[in-house]
Amino acid sequence: MLNFKIMGVAHDRLVDDIIAVLQRHAEQTDYSPSIKPSTKGNYHSVRVDVRVIDKDHIELLYTELSKLELVRYVL
Repeated sequence: MLNFKIMGVAHDRLVDDIIAVLQRHAEQTDYSPSIKPSTKGNYHSVRVDVRVIDKDHIELLYTELSKLELVRYVL
């Protein structure tokens, strides 16, 4: 399991978009994201544990998550 931290614009769609990418690329069904809003409320930090296979799989997830319109950083 690898913990991904995704920072993005505070929007209702952010978590749904993140989970959609993870479901498409990771064979896992139970995602439990934790969401922490920024001080001013403009951004959300989303943490989620993902079962990864290898280094290439990790890089694929980083790349695909980074492509999302609302995402600013993937750590």
